[in-house]
Amino acid sequence: MNGLYRHLSMLEAKAEPFVLVTVTEVQGSTPREGGAKMVVTREASFATIGGGQLEFTAIETARQLLDGNAVQPVTRKYPLGPTLGQCCGGQVSLLYEVQRPATLRLGLFGAGHVARALVGKLGDVPCRIDWYDPRAEEFPASVPDHVAKHVTEKLEAGIAALAPGAFVLIMTHDHPLDLALTAAALKRPDLPFIGLIGSATKRARFQSRLRGMGFSDEDLSRIVCPIGLPGITGKQPGVIALAVAAQLLQAAEGTPGLRHWDKEDVSWALPPNA
Repeated sequence: MNGLYRHLSMLEAKAEPFVLVTVTEVQGSTPREGGAKMVVTREASFATIGGGQLEFTAIETARQLLDGNAVQPVTRKYPLGPTLGQCCGGQVSLLYEVQRPATLRLGLFGAGHVARALVGKLGDVPCRIDWYDPRAEEFPASVPDHVAKHVTEKLEAGIAALAPGAFVLIMTHDHPLDLALTAAALKRPDLPFIGLIGSATKRARFQSRLRGMGFSDEDLSRIVCPIGLPGITGKQPGVIALAVAAQLLQAAEGTPGLRHWDKEDVSWALPPNA
């Protein structure tokens, strides 16, 4: 069983969907006892519920659930002899629990006031956050289970380590570092959301410097700056964090109309220690 949980942890870290298959009830002669479990992904399976045609059918059913829209647990009963042709002849009930990764995966760079407030706002939201800053003292003592703290000087390596499809928010204490991280994120076309905290002035300056690095206007159009939903103009860290959290959730659900930097009423100043 320990090996099973290790696989579950690995799948969670990779944000790979899977189905947990559990033997919930047995009658008569069966290959495994109640409580036996296995994990099924689209490409592999781990542990066993007894092998044979029962396990083959369970793997096939699990992958059908993964390929569909199933989110609720599913229970199936299998008379082993009449249905599956197994000689043990008993009956097994299997519970299929589909586990899909959080829609929102976020690489958060910087642990200042806004970042700390944002992590608080996302505390109860199904998501995974990889949180980077070289200053260990800036992180809170405890964070939600879905937040991983990374104390490192090599923040650009954090950009490279993000899973495809992850969102990026850049809000460090250092503008040159923000620029380097933005450039690193732009080099990855598989990162769909690159948010940069700051005003329209900061955006313009960064665009000029990034063009000098060889980035095109199409590349620069991927940057979301200022960040946060339009119409929320408060500059307190908690207000900004709330606006940004809502914007991230909209983006994760594919809602259009996220970028609002052309509007004159949303030029946010960078808060101290953002």
